[in-house]
Amino acid sequence: MQFMDKVKIKISSGKGGNGIVAWRREKYVDKGGPAGGDGGNGGSVYLIADEGLSTLMDFTYKTVFKAENGENGFKKSMHGKSAKDLYIKVPAGTVVKDLKTGNVIADLTHHEQKVLVAKGGRGGRGNIHFCTPQNRAPQYSEPGEPGIERNLQLELKLIADVGLLGMPNAGKSTFISRVSSAKPKIADYPFTTIIPNLGVVKKHDNDGYVIADIPGLIEGASDGVGLGHDFLRHVERCRFLLHIVDGTAEKPLENYKIINNELQKYSQKLADLYQITAINKIDAIEPERLEELKQEFKSAGVDNVYCISAVTGAGVELLKNELENKVDTIPKSEPEIIVEEDLEAANNDDSYWEVHKLSKNVYEVTGGKIIRISQIINTRVTEQVIRLQNTMRAMGIMEELKNIGIQNGDTVVIGRLELEYWEDEMYKQEF
Repeated sequence: MQFMDKVKIKISSGKGGNGIVAWRREKYVDKGGPAGGDGGNGGSVYLIADEGLSTLMDFTYKTVFKAENGENGFKKSMHGKSAKDLYIKVPAGTVVKDLKTGNVIADLTHHEQKVLVAKGGRGGRGNIHFCTPQNRAPQYSEPGEPGIERNLQLELKLIADVGLLGMPNAGKSTFISRVSSAKPKIADYPFTTIIPNLGVVKKHDNDGYVIADIPGLIEGASDGVGLGHDFLRHVERCRFLLHIVDGTAEKPLENYKIINNELQKYSQKLADLYQITAINKIDAIEPERLEELKQEFKSAGVDNVYCISAVTGAGVELLKNELENKVDTIPKSEPEIIVEEDLEAANNDDSYWEVHKLSKNVYEVTGGKIIRISQIINTRVTEQVIRLQNTMRAMGIMEELKNIGIQNGDTVVIGRLELEYWEDEMYKQEF
């Protein structure tokens, strides 16, 4: 299966249903009054962590997710049905970033941990809510709130207990295949491993821990050279690191230092993680040379060095015991991820508007809220037109129309509506 650890998706919550204008008409019920039901709420969008997933591969085929809209209200005071919320499953260890603000808005590390990323729009109220002693037959209702559209980036940081490090062909894949049931691709050429591999190692108490084989690093990996730059992030959540060194290389200690230098350049916290060093391929090293290598590492201040052969299994059991001991004693590392307060997830406000002069006598008003209101206006009902006018005045649209020179008799276009502007000097009434 292809491995994906960074994707971009577009999500949209559902629009709220419109409230309606309706009347109670029943036999023997005099002056039944308003009976317009409310619209249902639109569906919200959540991200939820799932330990059963280990890659963002599913988002290669589908990158746009939209929750359903709420139903419009009905007559007889019946409310429209609210839409179901949309839950998008992501692997545990996924970091969520808002591409508009650049803020990290969630870090999903636990199974079934969820976060709201787009709240559904609230349903509009029907005319039953606007009945007062002074206005017993309201001729207007509310449109539903809009949904929220967002572009997000999902970045996976694998959750493993032990991270394997080492130069290409150091023997990491062979080691993980010996200690676990993982079957990574193994071959005698650099960068055999081009995706992280996870393996579960069984402990003596029948429990287990996860070991991650990170693709081989080379000098300059922290600056984007080779494959390591793309996968160093997966080491951040590990408890500690197992650094496998190819004992048959020309300068094993130099290779060891190069890898640790790249860790430090990428993250000081990463460089400070506890490390166990294993000199691999001892089956192909003369005993005298092996003693020299052990002395070189000891002189360089590298303690806790194990000598193994991942191919023959020599020394592997002793190393496994040490890994198990450290898994039980070293707490999990938490990467320094600053999660910002997500103000956009519930921002259903779309009251922004603009006024444009299309020609000498025609003006256009655009903007989410005013367009939504215009969509439920019946121009044959004077009360609804007056309410639209009052809303425009409260939003400052009328003032802007006057500022740019609108005159009596000019046309105002709002969505599908075309209204004639008129201001009476005595009553100051527009339209």
